Amino acid sequence: MTLPGNLLTTAMGVMPHTDVDRAIEQALSLDIPFWPQLPLLKYYEDMYVQASEHFPGILLDLEKRTLRFSTTKFIEEFEETLAHMDEPEYFDISPTYSAVYHRFLELDLSEYPAIRGQLEGPISFGFNVLDEDKRPIIFNDTVRPFLIEFMAKRVNVQLSKLKLKNKNAFMFVDEPGLQFIFSALSGYGDVAAREDMEVFFSMIDRPRGVHLCGNPDWDFLLNLDIDILSMDVYSNGEVFVRYVDSIKRFLERGGVLGWGIVPSNIEPFEKETLDSLSEKLTSMWDELANKGIDLDFLLSRSILSPATCCLVNPDGEKTVEKAFDLTRRLSRKLRQIYKLE
Repeated sequence: MTLPGNLLTTAMGVMPHTDVDRAIEQALSLDIPFWPQLPLLKYYEDMYVQASEHFPGILLDLEKRTLRFSTTKFIEEFEETLAHMDEPEYFDISPTYSAVYHRFLELDLSEYPAIRGQLEGPISFGFNVLDEDKRPIIFNDTVRPFLIEFMAKRVNVQLSKLKLKNKNAFMFVDEPGLQFIFSALSGYGDVAAREDMEVFFSMIDRPRGVHLCGNPDWDFLLNLDIDILSMDVYSNGEVFVRYVDSIKRFLERGGVLGWGIVPSNIEPFEKETLDSLSEKLTSMWDELANKGIDLDFLLSRSILSPATCCLVNPDGEKTVEKAFDLTRRLSRKLRQIYKLE
């Protein structure tokens, strides 16, 4: 297993583009390319919809752009799904559900230092998809264990396909919902989530990691059995760097940190410069170094990315593409400063 570091660049999967070729071109412009998810192109490209393919009980309405769950339909379809549990291809993303994934797999990706895929994780999927009583399926004690196994199989088949294109391929499990489990109102707490996530990752091949843009309990995430953690440090970095002991343990056991530093929303992006973002990021690293984390080792286990996905800018994909460019320029600047190969 070889995960990248040394401030190489990647980005989140969701992009605002409706031109498939343009989106792939942008993804390939980074050190660690990925296959883009394009929900503005069609609803099948939505990250929750892509994860839902073949999951029993799903009610997908393409016109209304809704994804719901029927308990009755789940019971009716469950045995049919069980019959396919030993067929990896059944859990892969079909051409219908992604205009980009299979195009990406047709490319020669062998010369990149790594490539990356992504899939929505079971916690976020379970919170987002509601049953006929408008209740998140994460609370269904029958559905939830199957959901965990189902999504693990989906991650594994995608990773196996990517590894055929590049031996250093790895996966992000997108889990924006993890920030909500620490709320007393969630009804699904961190103890249950930890048990479920431990089971989930025990089923998944390496390398595997978590990406989220929120501000969860960082101890919880840094102590999961993952190889890479990608986060929005532009918004949450001041909180994240307080978890020095957990960060140190994560790095020492081989973990890689993805520093999402370049804003892709138009208003914060226009307020920042190459120098301001460089200063913001290096101040975080200096704080960790002052608290006992070896800076050279930290940088060797770090990659850079935009801070978040963004679908709502009034200029469409323009600011997002500018954020990709600024991420590349920031990487070059910092690699020169720290004399990284």
